[in-house]
Parts: sequence; C-alpha cells; structure tokens
Amino acid sequence: MRLHALVADEETARRADAGGATVIQLRLKGAPTADVVALGRKLADLGAELVVNDNVDAALELGIGVHLGQADPGIERAQQAGIPVGLSVTTRREGAVAEYSGATYLGAGPVWETPSKPDAAPAIGLDGLRDVCLSVSIPVVAIGGIDPSNAADCIRAGAAGVAVIRAVAEIAALRAAVDEAL
Repeated sequence: MRLHALVADEETARRADAGGATVIQLRLKGAPTADVVALGRKLADLGAELVVNDNVDAALELGIGVHLGQADPGIERAQQAGIPVGLSVTTRREGAVAEYSGATYLGAGPVWETPSKPDAAPAIGLDGLRDVCLSVSIPVVAIGGIDPSNAADCIRAGAAGVAVIRAVAEIAALRAAVDEAL
C-alpha cells in the first residue's frame, strides 16, 4: 500500500511520516535544485520512502525516485540512471503508454476536483480511476481531492494507494481508511 504525502517543508514531512505515510513526495514547485536536495538530505532518516516531484536533477543527486507529469522532461535520464519513475496520468491510454515507457507506478487523477491544483485536468472520478487501474499492471496511486471520507473508495476502485496534499494533516485517518479497505 502506498500512502503518498506531498510536502514542501521538513515539519510537514516529519508529521506525515509519524502519521503513517509510506512515501514522502517533496513538492517544492519552482524551487532551485539545491533547495530540494537540502530538504531531501534533512529527511534521509525518515521511515517513509522519499520521492522528488518534477525535479530529475534533485532525484539523481539524492539517489531517490522522481514523480513526473505528462509534460515534464527527464524520464529517459531518470530511467537510464535506474531510479524509480512515477508518472501522472488521466486516462487509460496515458496509463498504458506510461507503463510501456517504463514508469514504475502511476499517479491517476485528479479523481475529484481540488483547489491544490486549479489548473489540473478535469476530474476523472472513480470510473476514470478504475479504467486506469484496469489498463496497467503497475501500481496506481489515486490523487486529487482525496481525504479520509473517500480514500477507501479509491482502493476499492483498484488503486494501490492514495496521494494527498491538503489532507496531510489527516494522514493517520487516511492510513486507517486505506488499511481498512485493503
């Protein structure tokens, strides 16, 4: 089970780790690579796996995985370096192409609309999530509007986990909902 907490600072990362997050995704939009690397090094003692969002250079320097959007560059470099690559998808076709391209997991969504990403694609709903999950053999993590009230629905739709930004403060409740659904 994967419970991704997308964080931008050390304190939030440590709270998410203590609450049961299995993956801490460093999401420092627009930050210099040196800042992302510095934060990653501070968090090397966490129990959760670390992943960098959108910054292949930082992931390579830290020797950890990277999560990329459809338009983000660097998947080939990351794969050549042998680091895990997660890709964001919204459709069955994008999921199949991402798996074929060598992604190790997918982030599917937004499942529901979310203010965290106002420029995101339209919500895919549970049916769209289910379609993506059925189209691939790699793990799918649901993202977008996830909270303790709907996390279990994502697991029942086929997701291997959920990812949250706004609900990081509710990680323990999310973990309980996901564990119960599994």
